[in-house]
Amino acid sequence: MIENLFSLEGKTALITGGGKGIGAMMTQGLIESGANVIIASRSLETCESYAEEMNKLGKGKCSAMSVDLSSVENIAAFAESLADRVDHLDILINNSGASWGAPLEDYPEKGWDKVMDLNVKAVFFLTKSLLPLLRKQASQEDPTRIVMISSVAAVSSDSMMAYSYGPSKAAVKQLGKELAKDLVTDHILVNTIGPAVFESNMTKAFDLKQMAALHPVGRIGQPTDIAGLAIFLCSKASSFITGTYIPLDGGFLLRS
Repeated sequence: MIENLFSLEGKTALITGGGKGIGAMMTQGLIESGANVIIASRSLETCESYAEEMNKLGKGKCSAMSVDLSSVENIAAFAESLADRVDHLDILINNSGASWGAPLEDYPEKGWDKVMDLNVKAVFFLTKSLLPLLRKQASQEDPTRIVMISSVAAVSSDSMMAYSYGPSKAAVKQLGKELAKDLVTDHILVNTIGPAVFESNMTKAFDLKQMAALHPVGRIGQPTDIAGLAIFLCSKASSFITGTYIPLDGGFLLRS
């Protein structure tokens, strides 16, 4: 029983933004656990390059697709293309996101709209569009999984001048709970991860040594931290869990 508790052998997963940052960390984790992972973003070249790297591991397979999540029409077209490639999805990780920083007095409307559209609207409409694939093989014995990537910014009062980011991630947290309630009868489990600081394009402007000091454990997040939690939430080990928000923060929120 314990032997296969965290196995994802043969599972089919989609990770948006899975070719870089914490998306790439989760991609490798799922592949090393045996899943076949499709990674998708606007940068097909980035995804293809990372998929090639992942396929050298000799574990699960990795493939790349292009998706522009900036419009509902693009999302619907992507869902159709994905349905031509796979007949079901066992796992969806809604990871793609953006941030925008500016002083409060100068914060632009386009910064607000871009972040809200990608971080919230796109997540909702992508999930909605993929429901036929997500429902296809879902069962009480083997539920389908949706993992939402929020942030500690969803519950922290530290804006770091990214005024639309925290509200957008709070919306993702709430959306995860609502989807969990509405989809549980379809045998789809929905849980949300709230990461603190990990090394990525989004944090490249930060002094990571200073960021480490904000985490009581004394460091920022590492690839195995996010990969381990993602594997858990996608595996049999978490089959009695839905509607949760799990801070992955090294104690960051203890500062509040």
